[in-house]
Amino acid sequence: MQKIELYTKGYCPYCKRAKALLESKGASFTDFEIDKQPELRDEMITRANGGSTVPQIFIGETHVGGCDDLFALEAAGKLDPLLQG
Repeated sequence: MQKIELYTKGYCPYCKRAKALLESKGASFTDFEIDKQPELRDEMITRANGGSTVPQIFIGETHVGGCDDLFALEAAGKLDPLLQG
């Protein structure tokens, strides 16, 4: 399983949906809550090529994007192969 990192906020419903999808796949991930660690916000924006909304999802070396992007990968049958590397 690939290394998975998410930048989220605790109150964000899209963040919760993204985490729930990954959990349903049995994937473990590192969750950087930028509302609790605001110093990570600039790091997130840099890694996401300017993306400033949450969640920002990274699987391995791939910047997936946000919740809708994650669900689009799932709908296209591309999420499982990406998770496996």
